[in-house]
Amino acid sequence: MSASLRPTGEIFVPIARLIADPATLESRLDAATRDLSNAGLAVASAGMLDFCGDVLQLLIPEGDVQTICGVLDRHFAGADMLVARQEITPPKLFVSDMDSTMIGQECIDELADFAGLKGQVAAITERAMQGELDFESALRERVGLLAGLDEGAIDRCLSERIRPTPGARALVATLKAQGCRCVLVTGGFHHFADAVADQLGFDRVVGNRLGVADGKLTGELAGPISDSSTKLETLQEERAKLGDNAAVMAAGDGANDIPMIEAADYGFAYRAKPKARDAANGRIESEYLTAILKLLEVRESDWVAG
Repeated sequence: MSASLRPTGEIFVPIARLIADPATLESRLDAATRDLSNAGLAVASAGMLDFCGDVLQLLIPEGDVQTICGVLDRHFAGADMLVARQEITPPKLFVSDMDSTMIGQECIDELADFAGLKGQVAAITERAMQGELDFESALRERVGLLAGLDEGAIDRCLSERIRPTPGARALVATLKAQGCRCVLVTGGFHHFADAVADQLGFDRVVGNRLGVADGKLTGELAGPISDSSTKLETLQEERAKLGDNAAVMAAGDGANDIPMIEAADYGFAYRAKPKARDAANGRIESEYLTAILKLLEVRESDWVAG
């Protein structure tokens, strides 16, 4: 992809949310370095970032990203990390999932609660996000269960149930201050996503539309499906507008986020399902999305509250 960052050959690995005890950290780093070496992956340098004292930066001359992730997962369990094939710079494009990523809830599950169907719908959602069910079929099944629900339940759900993930506003505001375009692309619904995007400062929204007639949900979708291919196509479309070597970032938590996560220079899995986490070169286990800013090496003094 012509507009993506060109790999330098070197692999840059910032790791955050580390063990506080220096002796324990040193012991873990020594063990990780040995395992990387045994896998043919020499660590050229390792040290704490000068301007961000709780981020450990490794430099590895070359190697397989997933192998590096696997080794570091064993020795730095619970840490946040990014394994990048190029020197890390702030992205010019951020494409993010919404449910369980930029917000802490699954909107369709919460909406289903107003119809007394949360348990049934949530079980389908979980299986779809784990990659066990076809996304479109699972979406249509869940939407069908909501037929007849009063449209006003959506506004109630938004005001009573839907909350941004901690750090979401600061992440988006800081990225935008650094010249990044932010796009929210969801397998969820514009009824929710438009309001969330407005709250958080996203520049564009892509999602599904719920069918409504006579003030009630029809149980159908209006218009084309927004799914994993839509997320990837949106990233590619937006990336094509950028200049050469502009960094692209994506974030998500479920199986339908995998294509865009894999296509991004920085593909973050946020407290994600196993398949999405395994596909990502960035892993966030912290609650706060501002952990991403640390891994992008953005000084905390440059963070914007949002």
